[in-house]
Amino acid sequence: MNPLGRRGPRAAWVLPCAAAALAMTMMAGCSSDDDDDELPPVAEAPQPEPPAPEPEEPKTCLQLSDTGELIDPLAPPAEGAPEVGSGYASKGVVYARTYMAIAANPIATKVACDVLARGGSAVDAAVATQMVLNLVEPQSSGIGGGAFLMHYDAATKEVVAYDGRETAPAAATENYLRWISDDERTTPRPNARASGRSIGTPGTLHMLDAAHRDHGRLSWKELFEPAIRIADEGFSISPRMSASINGSRTQLSRDPEAREYFLNEDGSAKAAGTLLKSPALAQTFRAVADGGIQAFYTGEIAQDIVDEIADTTGDITPGLTTLEDLAEYESKKREAVCTHYRQYLICGMPPPSSGGITVASALGVLENFDLGRFGPSAVDREGGHPSPFGVHLVLEAERLAYADRNKYIADTDFVPLPGGSWNSLLDKTYLRQRANLIDFTMTMGIAAPGDLGPVPFGLAQPIVERGTSHVSIVDKEGNVVAMTTTIESGFGSFHMTRGGFLLNNELTDFSAQPVD
Repeated sequence: MNPLGRRGPRAAWVLPCAAAALAMTMMAGCSSDDDDDELPPVAEAPQPEPPAPEPEEPKTCLQLSDTGELIDPLAPPAEGAPEVGSGYASKGVVYARTYMAIAANPIATKVACDVLARGGSAVDAAVATQMVLNLVEPQSSGIGGGAFLMHYDAATKEVVAYDGRETAPAAATENYLRWISDDERTTPRPNARASGRSIGTPGTLHMLDAAHRDHGRLSWKELFEPAIRIADEGFSISPRMSASINGSRTQLSRDPEAREYFLNEDGSAKAAGTLLKSPALAQTFRAVADGGIQAFYTGEIAQDIVDEIADTTGDITPGLTTLEDLAEYESKKREAVCTHYRQYLICGMPPPSSGGITVASALGVLENFDLGRFGPSAVDREGGHPSPFGVHLVLEAERLAYADRNKYIADTDFVPLPGGSWNSLLDKTYLRQRANLIDFTMTMGIAAPGDLGPVPFGLAQPIVERGTSHVSIVDKEGNVVAMTTTIESGFGSFHMTRGGFLLNNELTDFSAQPVD
């Protein structure tokens, strides 16, 4: 079975150059262990001439909805705003001369732009953005969860990976999610996810503090001011947030704090356009702004987290997280996964994220095809129509990459990669062999992983995830942040602390049942 260590495996896509306008600053970021002499050094690679940027306007960074209007946190949302629905949408490229911020909610994006306009760093903007996302997109991320952050330093050309994912409590055993105890061998109630057993020790704040100590310019305290103001004054619930609440209203109703915050008295979801305030979260933010992360990992907030996880109201199975688990939590700095793709050097998040290796693997397969022949047609300012064959190649490459990801990539603190390094998965010869498996006329269906030797543990069942958010930021100096932040599934464990934030269900990434 999958090992129940202190940290869960994760498949988040965390690639700094994946967002628009970020690849340019990542190309010269770091060295690679790949010794393929056929690839030209990044510094010598010819650079394509970018299209001329649009004339800069003072509000360019703030044109955040499809209508191009500025977002007022107190204004009722337009139909369908602010987030674009799932599925294909043709979009053009956006250019900026000085800085850029991208987040899943325009209120959070505006806060990031405000921080950058004041001379804040990319990390400063990421801290402020995360706090606001905790309010306006609570179903996807927050300080009760975990995150990965990639940082590119424009001055030193260094790429650093910050790992702030949740960890299992010290008392967790291999049967922690399987049954309540050795004496009571029944499934945690009401289920593993909604019990206290799914909750890992949160890491987002610890990671952001570490990144801010390394790369912050503005004070830690002032980065919380926008979120505190929005929590006190309120914001307008977006249609997407309301729809998400409606889809989880039964589970949210089991928790007293979540029920009061997200639902009406009759148990229905609060509607889009409702003014929502969170004095409890404002108080939590003030405590962390004034006292630093120790105010979160020790003291009243920590005790509140432990109490919420241990709560048995409604016959819920409690978790075993302790104050010591919180006080001893440490985020980590890791070496980024960097590999060549054509003339570029692409850097991504290393394990326990599988994102960096998986993206590099897919690109390594695609490198064997002339993708320039299969670009989109009818290209204009709004995007274009993708080539069916180009889409086919990308999908097949991703099938192959995900097959390897599912078999070989886990938390390398506990489960080694084949050969002890990601180089075996990203070897150019190996990926060329994988590319030869692509049929030009039909899909391969479910791809088989490559043969890179045995693995020490069985394969867990795939997990369908609907949580997680991503933030991409470039500051005036060219420093870049790419952060993937999550409470795992939508609304996490459905447990909300008295401090106004939801707790994750990260530990359900582990296999509850033994597998061969």
